[in-house]
Amino acid sequence: MSRVILAAAAASLLAGAACAQDAVPGPVPPEADRAEARAIFKELVEINTTHSHGSTAAAEAIRARLLAAGFAPGDVVFLAPPDKPTKGNLVVRYRGRGEGKPVLFMGHLDVVEARPEDWSVDPFKLTEKDGYFYGRGAIDMKDGDAVLVDALIRLKRQGYKPARDLIVMFTADEEAGGDANGPEWLLKTHRDLIDAERAYNFDGGGGATLAGKRLFYSIGTSEKVYLTFTAEATGPGGHGSLPGEDNPIYRIADALGRLEAYRFPAQTSATTRASFAAFAELRPGPESADMMKVSTGSAPDEATVDRLSKDPFMNAQLRTTCVATLMSGGHAENALPQRAKATIQCRLLPSDTAENVKATLVKVLADPKITLTQDAPPVLSPESPPTPQEMARIGAVVHSMWPGVTLVPTMSTGFSDDRQTRAAGIPSYDVGGAWVPFGENRAHGRDERIGVQAFDEEAEYAYRLLKAIGG
Repeated sequence: MSRVILAAAAASLLAGAACAQDAVPGPVPPEADRAEARAIFKELVEINTTHSHGSTAAAEAIRARLLAAGFAPGDVVFLAPPDKPTKGNLVVRYRGRGEGKPVLFMGHLDVVEARPEDWSVDPFKLTEKDGYFYGRGAIDMKDGDAVLVDALIRLKRQGYKPARDLIVMFTADEEAGGDANGPEWLLKTHRDLIDAERAYNFDGGGGATLAGKRLFYSIGTSEKVYLTFTAEATGPGGHGSLPGEDNPIYRIADALGRLEAYRFPAQTSATTRASFAAFAELRPGPESADMMKVSTGSAPDEATVDRLSKDPFMNAQLRTTCVATLMSGGHAENALPQRAKATIQCRLLPSDTAENVKATLVKVLADPKITLTQDAPPVLSPESPPTPQEMARIGAVVHSMWPGVTLVPTMSTGFSDDRQTRAAGIPSYDVGGAWVPFGENRAHGRDERIGVQAFDEEAEYAYRLLKAIGG
């Protein structure tokens, strides 16, 4: 989901970008391969993989296609937690010459719920109209799953032999509500099947277009860490006609006011410095000088940071953020509250820690009668640095498809399954091949879609990427 979050969040930043290129159609697969990719896409979209249905049916459908294409049964392994049989995962190994540690490609099979009455088309039927494919998962991320499957079949048909093994995992429960996250479970129970030198995730990265022009192609190299706290205050309560000084609702409200006014210190990383520099080049203007200052690595002055922080996207790139998202209190309209609490949702920079954030929040809330509880331990997601070697490796494939497009390393403010592989010590990069309209935010919403041409290009891109990474 991170590519969609980036495109939506940065819309105001790059509207009217000066360095955009005309969106000349890119290369697509030969007709037979293109038709096959679309057929796989249709099959996957029309399998309901929402949380209540699970991903097993989709994993089994992919397995059947790969076996029919000539993959050995031992190289197409279906796995599901014993207590969650509907949350199936598929691990595919494309055998190479053994000249290096395997590389891993990732895609999740689950989608968020879709209410048919809210859509203009059936969300669980792939519908082509007005140059788009519509359906739940069209951009998050059954498009990516379909093109990975198609690339594997196409390479197998051609007899391609990579230098190293290519592993592709199609997994369960990345989306909200998941209780059997596939990568997490596989790393704990079957690490040998997916252990790799590095990983490439199609649930992120990709290109953004605006008014018929290609703005940039993003390569996700880091993401913020998800962490939630509950702040709670209690009081003696009593009859509502006799208000006193110890009111938990006021305590929580006053503390949240202090939180609203607080900003965590600004910090940069290799990823955000590179992205600030790229965005400054993409849109020359008043903000570009500030972005270039931040990109240098030296501590920017407070005025520069203040100006950039007025944009929510830039603010989130510069610092850890914590925000109140839920609040409740009291038990009756004619009684003084005995309890009030608020949910504080934080997104940590990869270099930050839960301990530091909690200590900071205690100081900011500044009320010893408020208890602050961490809801769950965070899944750490260390940065996968945008090294020149990695940028060149991915960039060569991108530029073979879309010559001259600007590459931008990015930090997602959301999260993906990268946090599982990065936490396990596998550097992970978001490299999805879809181009989406800049600022469009239909994933998880009504009438989710992907351009027909964009999907066809993504299919060719996936084939080229697997072949290039395989060596």
